[in-house]
Amino acid sequence: MIGEKFTLMQYSVSTILGLIDVEQFVIPEIQRPFVWKRSQVRDLIDSLYSGYPTGYIITWKNPDVKTKDGVIAGGKHVLIDGQQRVTALMAAISGLEVLDDDFNKDRIKIAFNPLAIDSTKRFEVQDASHLKDKKWIPDISVIFKPDFKQRAFENQYAVLNEDVDLDEVSEELTKLKAIANRQIGVIELDHTLDIDEVTDYK
Repeated sequence: MIGEKFTLMQYSVSTILGLIDVEQFVIPEIQRPFVWKRSQVRDLIDSLYSGYPTGYIITWKNPDVKTKDGVIAGGKHVLIDGQQRVTALMAAISGLEVLDDDFNKDRIKIAFNPLAIDSTKRFEVQDASHLKDKKWIPDISVIFKPDFKQRAFENQYAVLNEDVDLDEVSEELTKLKAIANRQIGVIELDHTLDIDEVTDYK
């Protein structure tokens, strides 16, 4: 009996971003630049916040594949499918710049309104209005920084928004931070597969 050619794993969002940061998950040379619309980044964050599934990421541990920066992958996991989702997370949560189709670097900032009554208006792609309206947190990446102090942030938010229910704000910020612990399915393809077999998985 032939064994399965893949292993199904579950990683948290923060673990995936950590693996990218230490270059254990790498992007292959054949992958494209970031082509998602900004609204798709917002929708991904909203789905994670709401606990909806966001699809699988597929990786391949092949020592001979060249990565995007031209280096041989070695023992690293090469991202075969899910590059756009991973890049969206790097942009919105880690606050990193992304390369667009024209190879220009850009930041994509997602704004969050913890007081939103309409759940479809909770997240928006940041524009000038979110910087003026103090109900909005204009860039959610600040919430995910290691030195983020939630109580101090909530107190400052209350100063800017009089009569706010601090318990409600605290609950919403805790839910937002919980995105980092959301699980994403990762399919790890067997290293014995060749490039033609791997491209069939995409």
